[in-house]
Amino acid sequence: MNTLQLLDNLIAFPTVSRDSNLDLIEFVRSFLLVRGVASQLFMDARGRKANLFATIGPQDRGGILLSGHTDVVPVDGQDWRSDPFRMIERGGALYGRGTADMKGFIAAALAAADRATRRTLRAPLHLALSYDEEIGCVGVRSMIEAMAQWKVRPRLCIVGEPTMLRPAIGHKGKTALRAVCSGHAIHSSLAPQGVNAIHLASDLIQRIRALQDRIEGCGKRDADFEVPYTTLHVGIIHGGVALNIVPDHCELEVEIRNMPDEAPQPLIDAIRAEASALLHSPRGAIELSIMNDYPSLATPADAEVVELVSRATGEHQRIKVGFGSEAGLFSAQLSIPCVVCGPGSINDAHRPDEFVTLEQLQRCDAMLDSVLDTLSAP
Repeated sequence: MNTLQLLDNLIAFPTVSRDSNLDLIEFVRSFLLVRGVASQLFMDARGRKANLFATIGPQDRGGILLSGHTDVVPVDGQDWRSDPFRMIERGGALYGRGTADMKGFIAAALAAADRATRRTLRAPLHLALSYDEEIGCVGVRSMIEAMAQWKVRPRLCIVGEPTMLRPAIGHKGKTALRAVCSGHAIHSSLAPQGVNAIHLASDLIQRIRALQDRIEGCGKRDADFEVPYTTLHVGIIHGGVALNIVPDHCELEVEIRNMPDEAPQPLIDAIRAEASALLHSPRGAIELSIMNDYPSLATPADAEVVELVSRATGEHQRIKVGFGSEAGLFSAQLSIPCVVCGPGSINDAHRPDEFVTLEQLQRCDAMLDSVLDTLSAP
């Protein structure tokens, strides 16, 4: 199978993060097994999802890892011109959920694995496919924990998120926080005698926005990022039961996207301090907890993996991206130098009529052929 045929198969698996990815994983496992390549699976606690790891070539040395996530975001409420889980070609582009993010890269990686089985590799090609990346790089962690115990691990890693095949050497980290605001319920005709949890939440939002203003005004900056500073963002708020009841419960979900050279903990501490400063009644409380986080990525511009990908793509500009990826985890937890580089644009991901161009996939195939040449060289 070539890359287009593989992508057609992959798109047909509706691997939305809330659902199982096992049918896709079984397809990949069988595809590799027919070619004499065994796979290791790392199941989730419920047995509904799995990571897959496979090696083509020598087992006793590092080699290059191609990493991609199998899950996609939902299509609910989106106005697609065609079935999102059926690949359609129009005007030199392939449409379908996951074409850009990031089954296009996975298809190219599997096609490269097929070609690798017919070559003599002096260093191995590794494949790592994960689940639940879209909800915070969650699924890959069990595979990384296992890899940490291996005597031989991949030496370099390419994570194929859509970058238009430009080598991305940095991305921001992310911390997702929940703020639970508790008050004292009372009839709204006696509102001043209660503690309004929604008002507490609103006051906390104002403090968070003031923190963001200070960061934007005088925080560290890196012009290589589209948004060149750390950001704070309140994305979800829930509270209240009825208009004539002073609410005693309100929840916020807050996001920090930190620059690679700025740890998120000082900001978490600052938000917690602002929350404490808002409490003027013993009947009010704000509890802050971390729901999920993943680290940033900062790969030196002259690192071997960066030079390798730059030569393979012909792209000599190094970029930094605002979105996160599993590259930060591979780098931070396994000390594997990583580059984020894949076909398609992040601007076309997560949208109705998501697409990747044929030209981008052809260039990705060429990039991975160059990787195979490197692995075959003496």
